[in-house]
Amino acid sequence: MPADVTLLSDLVAIPSVSGTEAAIAQFVEQTVRRWGLDVVRDETCVRVEVGGVGPGQSLALVSHLDTVPAGAGWTRDPFTPTIDGDRLYGRGSGDAKASVAAMLLALRDLAERGRPEAGRVQVVLGYGEETRHTSMEQAVERIGSVDAAVIGEPTNLDIAIAQRGLMMVDLVAQGDQGHAAYAAGNGERVVNAALVLAKDLVRLDSLFEARLHPLLGSVTATPTMLEAGVSRNVTPPTAKAVLDVRSTPAWTHGEIAERLRESLRSDVVITSQRLVPCQTPDGSRLLEAALRVRPGAKRFGSPTCSDWVFLRHTDAIKCGPGTSRRSHTADEYVDLPEVAAARTFYADLAREYLRSA
Repeated sequence: MPADVTLLSDLVAIPSVSGTEAAIAQFVEQTVRRWGLDVVRDETCVRVEVGGVGPGQSLALVSHLDTVPAGAGWTRDPFTPTIDGDRLYGRGSGDAKASVAAMLLALRDLAERGRPEAGRVQVVLGYGEETRHTSMEQAVERIGSVDAAVIGEPTNLDIAIAQRGLMMVDLVAQGDQGHAAYAAGNGERVVNAALVLAKDLVRLDSLFEARLHPLLGSVTATPTMLEAGVSRNVTPPTAKAVLDVRSTPAWTHGEIAERLRESLRSDVVITSQRLVPCQTPDGSRLLEAALRVRPGAKRFGSPTCSDWVFLRHTDAIKCGPGTSRRSHTADEYVDLPEVAAARTFYADLAREYLRSA
């Protein structure tokens, strides 16, 4: 069995739902030590490094070891890797253990078959990425200066050069609690919080059309949870909607909040805004190197968030094996030829980028 298939199978066979990554982190550490690579495992990440022949810049290959829970609907054991044709099934197979396996093996290839001319390459594997408790922010603080980074997430080995951010917002409408029989007519003026909120929700679709991102389009504000009501015959004094706001680099999170507040009658409460949108910088040397190595790769804007947000101030792209739409689903799988291609891509990109640095 090819090394990439063996390693990926071993990774999938170790359940690592967010918060339970200790066993897989220890496995990665022991595996790369056997390969003779430098490795550090701590509470923020597992870091593996290969130095170049001479001094130079630093390239980080970044991914995560955790997965979402298995959930329902599987037709096979989610933590027993199953190969069917060219596909390997299992929770985390695509998101993102395929990237993890390919990055680690690329580093071994660099160490054994020709180190970069200069600089260093690190693989940085974080914990808790699928939750609000991702460790990558702390990991980035520890790994030292990074000149460029590749975020390993499922992109079918196309290259994401922009990524949406995420804001969580509560809309809270205020009204009058009273008997529903007197909500209209008879000279009564009762403010129904549910109606105030409903009118605000209708306005959301057109709020952010003035500024479109060339790859990601418009900011979207999607109501995902609603809450209102005291009793079936009582007008609600408050009504609340939770908004999932997917931002783009065309708007700052502060501008989005201001737009909501000036346009809506409901109170706007920002509950989370740290996952800001990201974009590969103009004139990116990393992107140029990636396209020389993989000239057929498409460039696109990614709708999903990732740990890129913690490396947004560096030269970065998002690229990895697997299909994003299979992430978090039952019977998650990855196409094994993509994993092998990713292993080659990461190693060749490291050599190309550090040669031109």
